[in-house]
Amino acid sequence: MNFHTDIDMESKVQEILDKLRPFIQRDGGDVELVDVEDGIVSVRLLGACGSCPSSTITLKAGIERALMEEIPEVREVVQVL
Repeated sequence: MNFHTDIDMESKVQEILDKLRPFIQRDGGDVELVDVEDGIVSVRLLGACGSCPSSTITLKAGIERALMEEIPEVREVVQVL
């Protein structure tokens, strides 16, 4: 993937995260986009989400599923600390 494609994809990912953010914030957390590279989206879960036992479910069933539905190039979403 070239640099411009990653930038375009990054802005699409950020747009989806912005739509999900109110739901995450409602539970006392937040999500921050760290990187998008070769279809792998790295995010940091903040606030209550950072230490919540359900954060993996939030990440995979919520964030990853939403991104993959909207952006076919997304292959995986990973959490970074």
